Parts: sequence; C-alpha cells; structure tokens
Amino acid sequence: MQHKTLNDLLIEANNEVRSLDYVETLNKIEHDKCVIIDVREESELIQHGYIKNAINIPRGLIEFKLAPDSANNPINIDNNTNILVYCAGGYRSALAAKVLQDLGFENVFNIGGFADWVNSGGEIVKWCTYHY
Repeated sequence: MQHKTLNDLLIEANNEVRSLDYVETLNKIEHDKCVIIDVREESELIQHGYIKNAINIPRGLIEFKLAPDSANNPINIDNNTNILVYCAGGYRSALAAKVLQDLGFENVFNIGGFADWVNSGGEIVKWCTYHY
C-alpha cells in the first residue's frame, strides 16, 4: 500500500470538495438551508471568536459527532442541508469536508479560513456568548 503525504491528502480534498469564497458563502447562508461547522480547537474559539451561528466540532471529532441519517447527528443535518466547514487557514476544513463527503453527506463546502472571513468583513461572535 502506497502511503500519502499531508500534501497529497490536501490536494485530494481540495479536488473533491467545492470551495466557496466569502460572497458565495454569504449567498448560500442567505438563500439555502445551511449549518456552519467550525473545526478549530476550543482554545482557538476562545482566543479569536467564531463565525455567527457556527457550531464547533473539532477536526479530530468530526467523524464521531456526525453521521447521515443517524441518531449520532445532533444538529439534524439531512440531504438538503448545506454543510459549510471552516478552520483557521482552510487546511483542516478541507480534510474535514472530505471526510464528511466520504461519510455520505452530499452538500459539503469548504469556506476556508477564519482569518479570510474576518478580513472580508464577516460577522463574528466572541467566545463569551458561545455557551448557552
């Protein structure tokens, strides 16, 4: 069996998962059923905040927290839900989005990095308001 490098995995993920830019992401959020998933670690959310209405499922837990048509799907994602995934720089989100597609989710998009969102003027929320 031939082993893949991280770069190989990222190329594969970026070839298989559609990426959306800031304007495309806003349009999708405004017009379609969406869930935004932040795959960064909790410490990153505490330090920098997160995209408004995003839920946090760290990259290392995504396979354990979500499964299509399963009780192991706490946010009721169905086949009509657009899953918008982001991280700090777009790398972990590419890998997470690829895994979600591999698990059977159909409408998965990599919206890139948090810094790009902030630099584009995207709305963010500070950590203190994240907990219910």
